[in-house]
Amino acid sequence: MRQLERYPVEGPNGLWQIYRTVSPWKGVKNFIFIQLARYCPYLPLKNWIYRKILHMKVGEHTAFGLMVMVDVFFPERIQIGDNSIIGYNTTILAHEYLIKEYRLGQVVIGSNVMIGANCTVLPGVTIGDGAVVAAGSVVHRDVLPGQMVGGNPLRIIREAPASGE
Repeated sequence: MRQLERYPVEGPNGLWQIYRTVSPWKGVKNFIFIQLARYCPYLPLKNWIYRKILHMKVGEHTAFGLMVMVDVFFPERIQIGDNSIIGYNTTILAHEYLIKEYRLGQVVIGSNVMIGANCTVLPGVTIGDGAVVAAGSVVHRDVLPGQMVGGNPLRIIREAPASGE
């Protein structure tokens, strides 16, 4: 179950009201630095941008593939453990703007996690340590440590190993 904070909106849809919740200057600054990081081939610089400018929690030796798109408006709500790989062109969102409400949620990705190319990780999910997410998946619910999941809708491909294995 995704852990989301829900905020109702009145009047036009939630996206039209985005700058009531986020400074436009924050959005512009984040967009510029996210675009730099998306194309940057040098992983230490990419992680420095995520940690120091976007205020994400990024563990040691975590690698973001080319074209990864992190949340422009709330990157500080994204946390990734050590030695994880986020595959090419994956999107990690921490917000959803809908017709009658907007939602915010932390995204927690554990250590030693492998997320394949072209995935979408929705707000409010936790992906446990050692999990594997197959390419092209939409992560709309929590993934247990050690579990392998894939698809849209997300399905379990391999269960997490039993304790003590």
